[in-house]
Parts: sequence; structure tokens; C-alpha cells
Amino acid sequence: MAAAEGGAAASAGPPCEDEEGKASALEPPAPFHRQPVYNWQATKSSLQERFAFLFNNELLSDVRFVVGKERTAQRIPAHRFVLAAGSAVFDAMFNGGMATTSAEIELPDVEPAAFLALLRFLYSDEVQIGPETVMTTLYTAKKYAVPALEAHCVEFLTKHLRADNAFMLLTQARLFDEPQLATLCLDTIDKSTLDAISAEGFTDIDIDTLCAVLERDTLSIRESRLFGAVVRWAEAECQRQQLVVTVDNKQKVLGKAVNLIRFPLMSIEEFAAVNPKPRVEYIDRPRCCLRGKECSINRFQQVESRWGYSGTSDRIRFTVNKRISIVGFGLYGSIHGPTDYQVNIQIIEYEKNQTLGQNDTGFSCDGTASTFRVMFKEAIEILPNICYTACATLKGPDSHYGTKGLKKVQHETPTACKTCFFFFSSPGNNNGTSVEDGQIPEIIFYT
Repeated sequence: MAAAEGGAAASAGPPCEDEEGKASALEPPAPFHRQPVYNWQATKSSLQERFAFLFNNELLSDVRFVVGKERTAQRIPAHRFVLAAGSAVFDAMFNGGMATTSAEIELPDVEPAAFLALLRFLYSDEVQIGPETVMTTLYTAKKYAVPALEAHCVEFLTKHLRADNAFMLLTQARLFDEPQLATLCLDTIDKSTLDAISAEGFTDIDIDTLCAVLERDTLSIRESRLFGAVVRWAEAECQRQQLVVTVDNKQKVLGKAVNLIRFPLMSIEEFAAVNPKPRVEYIDRPRCCLRGKECSINRFQQVESRWGYSGTSDRIRFTVNKRISIVGFGLYGSIHGPTDYQVNIQIIEYEKNQTLGQNDTGFSCDGTASTFRVMFKEAIEILPNICYTACATLKGPDSHYGTKGLKKVQHETPTACKTCFFFFSSPGNNNGTSVEDGQIPEIIFYT
């Protein structure tokens, strides 16, 4: 390869040694044009090959760069003409009104690997970046005004963007003023909010990035979970600022961010866990999966007694006519007075047999024929005209159950927006629940 040949030509001359007897990264200055190679041009069939051969090569070089800091610095040879032809910044450096006449230029703020990636691109159009060097190469490409290499870096980051690195890349995109990459990061965070805030990179973001995310209406997460993540961030920020992790210090480092938590969206139980209670007004506009008011439908017209449990799930299939987010079920409780139940609830996409959400939880009932709320940890998106299965596996005494079930249940809002549920019996391993009677009388959702 041409790059390998050029590197070999540049390697002549013994390295100097420091006071500990180890080879230094920097060689002493030497005259330019050393190690002439006779008729090397004849071995290169194209202009690209000839310029690629000169990359990182002392041959014909007329400038050197000392790149990096102190012991990690490297002396890299280059050619003014090639650099000026590829970068307006280098053109001004060598040919502008205040052009440098120095044969050696120090660049302590640039990483050697990133600078070599920049030079490789200017000499040969070859892009050589990886996960470890892409951010420093992006910085170097922007510093020396090489937009084509900058675009390659952004493309690389976009291809490797995932929920678990979205916050880290968002911070970098904001730092380097890359709005396209920042938008893609935010879209990823919107779609996979829980995975994104659970990643290690979340607690490393700066306060402005945190606020930019908390301001969004499109996060797909319940507010109580988002608040828990913000508390984790505040604890990490206290440690960065060498503050004792106390409630007051966490509020101090959060500053304006705490006002962006939408406490009114929390349930009574969730808000009860917040301590100390907030003392100011907070936003109550729902995020994407929790728009509008909480709604529920009941598919039974009558309640009867004695429905038993043996470890098998009660199941009912359903479809809806519009996009909604299911947040829980209403379940019947004991016919024997106040009792506690253990329960696992699930939503399964029927055709794919894929569990979209589940929760192992419990509820207390008072012995009446009322329904009792059992909630999922996260809202579950339900798409129109796709069949889903609602499952509930209860452990406890015999309960009430519903009868005279409806195949179609319609919920209508004051704005005349109708949400229609269509119910179907679920075959297979079922505790007996059907369209006509059984458990899972209520579905709780947001439109």
C-alpha cells in the first residue's frame, strides 16, 4: 500500500532518547528532502498514488508539525502545497497576509491520530476513522475547514448511533455544532428513552444537554422513571463538583432543570414517593405516549361471583381503531373480603408472539365487586388494526368476574374522538376468560 511505503520512507534516522533511556516520539530536526528515492514516480500509475506516496513522508516535505502534548507528541512531515490545496485554513497559514515562515509548527490541541487521518484524506481521499478516533477527527476536520471529512465523520457516527450511546453523541454533537447529528440523537432518545437514560453516558451529560432533553414533549417514558434518572444525574454532578450528595445540593446542581420535570403527570402513588415535595408550578403537558387524559373502558355489563385461579393466565385478544398507549388494567378482586393478590400482567403482539410489556406486581382489594388498578412500568404503544393479547396471571383466592361481555366497546371524548376496542377470545392456554365472561374487565389507556 502507498501509505505503508510512505511511512517506511519517513522512518530513517535513529530516534533520540530521553533521560530514562527510552525512545522519544520526537526526532531532532533534520534537513528536508532527505532519503531521495530515484524514479519513484515511475512506480505510481496515477496522480492519486503519487500523492498518497508522499503522505507522512519526509520526501519533498517542506514543513513539519509537532502534534499533541509533551511526551505523546509526534513530529509529522507534510507538504505546504498539498495542505493549502485541501484546506482554506492551511492556505491562510502558509500564504495569507500573516503567513508563518516557520518550518516546524506546534499543534498541542490536536491528537496525532486525528491529524494523520486529516492528512491521509487530504493526500489520498482515503477515510480512516474508527470509534476511538472519530470525535477527535471530527474536531480536527472542523478546525481546518475540511467539510468533506467532517461529513464522513458524521456519517460514521450516524451509522453507529444506538440508544446506549445517544446521550454521549448528543453532547458531542452540541459541542461541535452538528445539528443534523443532534437531531438524530434526539430522535433515538425519543424512541428508546428508557434504554437511553439507563446507559452510563446519561449521567455524564452537561446541564444544558439535560435541559434540552427534559424540554421535549416526545420522550416515551413515564414521568416518575424520568425523574429517577434526573436524580441519578444530580448525584453524579454533585460528585463531579465535589459536593456532599444531599437533597439541597442535588437541587442546587439541577437548578432550572428541576422545573422541567412534569410532576402533575405522575400518579398519586408516584408523586407520594417524591421527597421533598416541589414548591413551584410545573409543566403538565403530556409527553408523546401520554397525551390527553387517562381513559378506560369496561367490556362487561354485569358482575358475578367465584372465578378461580390455578396458575394459568386469563387472556383476551383485542384490536383498536387508532394509536393509543395502554398503561394498565382494571382487575376484579376477592369475594372473601379484603385480600392481597400477586399478579403478572402482559401485553403480547399476537401474530409475532412478542411481549411488548409486562409487570410483576400486586394489588389489594376490599372485597367489593369494584375493579382494582394494576399498572405497567411503562406505557405500551398500541397500533391500529393489529391484534394484541392482554394477559393477567393472578395468585390469590376466588374473585368476582364479569359477564354479558361486549365484542365492541367504544370510548368517546368530549371532542367526539372515538376509540373503538374489538375483543376476541384467546385460544390455547387460557384460564377461561372469553369475550362473554371472565377477568380483565378494564383497559386503562391514553389516546
